[in-house]
Amino acid sequence: MRCPKCGGSKSSVVDSRQAEDGHTIRRRRACEECQHRFTTYERVEERTLVVVKKDGTREQFSRDKIFNGIIRSAQKRPVSSEEIDAVVNRIEQKLRSNNEDEIESENIGNLVMQELAELDEITYVRFASVYRSFKDVSELENLLKQITKSAKKKKED
Repeated sequence: MRCPKCGGSKSSVVDSRQAEDGHTIRRRRACEECQHRFTTYERVEERTLVVVKKDGTREQFSRDKIFNGIIRSAQKRPVSSEEIDAVVNRIEQKLRSNNEDEIESENIGNLVMQELAELDEITYVRFASVYRSFKDVSELENLLKQITKSAKKKKED
């Protein structure tokens, strides 16, 4: 593993533990050349998932695209990168558990919206406004009414 600071190729593992998701090993390493400490993550190499987009084109599944989309939606919100990473892990786990090699992009978007509805309502609305590409304000109003109803239900429970 190359050191991100000096580029040295020799490092030793200082600490190793299972990450919160249970499918990843988190390793703390120390560069033997400059003593810089850094973290690496190790996970099982999974089969390749292909995303089928609305226009019929296909591309390889990317966790980073989901993560970056949520990060943009969560700007200036009290949502940590660890929470977003956990959301992305759950989404990827659900997609891989379906045992399908091709996934409709719409299914991914719906999973993201389900997770964000639980995580943060404003982040959810921001994501939904881009994902659903509302044609007019009334569609956004309907979404806000749905969120308000579910928020009231949660408070009552």
